[in-house]
Amino acid sequence: MSEHGPLPLVAFSPEQLTGMPLARRSRRIRPGLMTIAPCTVGIDVSKQWLDCFLHPTGRRCRFSNDTKGHAALVAFLGTQESFCVLEATGPYDRALCRRLHEAGQAFHRANPRKARQFARAAGFLAKTDRVDAVMLARYGAALALPAEERCEPERERLRDLMDRRDQLVEMRKSERIRLAQPHADWLEESLLQVIDALDRQIEVLEARMEALLACAPSLAAQKAIVCSAPGVGPVTAKVLLAYLPELGKRDRRAISALAGLAPIACDSGTMRAKRCIWGGRKRVRDALYMAALAACRSGPFKAVSKAMRDKGKPAKLVIIAIARRLLVALNAAVRDNRAFLS
Repeated sequence: MSEHGPLPLVAFSPEQLTGMPLARRSRRIRPGLMTIAPCTVGIDVSKQWLDCFLHPTGRRCRFSNDTKGHAALVAFLGTQESFCVLEATGPYDRALCRRLHEAGQAFHRANPRKARQFARAAGFLAKTDRVDAVMLARYGAALALPAEERCEPERERLRDLMDRRDQLVEMRKSERIRLAQPHADWLEESLLQVIDALDRQIEVLEARMEALLACAPSLAAQKAIVCSAPGVGPVTAKVLLAYLPELGKRDRRAISALAGLAPIACDSGTMRAKRCIWGGRKRVRDALYMAALAACRSGPFKAVSKAMRDKGKPAKLVIIAIARRLLVALNAAVRDNRAFLS
């Protein structure tokens, strides 16, 4: 058993990597060029620290998770050709990702669920910052992970605004639930004041998003295309622009899987299990679900949903099927830069 993990992998020197077949080397694809990174860096991101592990050299280092630490990490990575793997941690890794993009450093932002499944399969039962850094480095060395693509600054700003809007909407929902429950007379005034303040804050954020789109012609054009589909309103369009930058850049199967709307097979031998959706980006799926509810009532999807219901399909299955059809149609419309076709 190695100090770096229960199931150690073989460590190769750069000289050995040079003569190794491509199937066993760490391959990285960049736009228009395939490069081979002899070093994979696992970065565990926490609120205060960035714990790094270099595979296969076994070197460890730690940087602070702030502007100064990001600059030191980029300077350190600039001394060698490497590919970084870090785990998505919400707000704690966004500044780091922007800094890595600015420095031209290739990296992969790993899905925490997939990374944890790899850790269990590789025997990493313990979970600490140091162990996670080793696990992420070996995760990147074992699999051909795609490099993270950089989004436009306007799209990142739109996502930040949508995140805050969702938080305020959730807070308003909680206050409205409390208002509908039995309560003292003095409490009602407080609840109404909070709801009114949240309404004003939401309106301010929506105005900021509209101003942002007005200054970004490409995003404004995509919003017009998305809003041309039945059932898609301004909020759903902004969700798709903010959380699904791959729209129009992937095929229909890949875009459905990203949104978590692709039926997953679960077959074995002669057994054919019931297919269901799983994974994907929940915020995108929630927005498309509400759009599909409206699309089922009118337009080209009304006949499709009625035919499915006549066949005895469950109501939610019908809505998910319409949501997937709607997403595939929007993906084609954005790809071809045209309005939605009935």
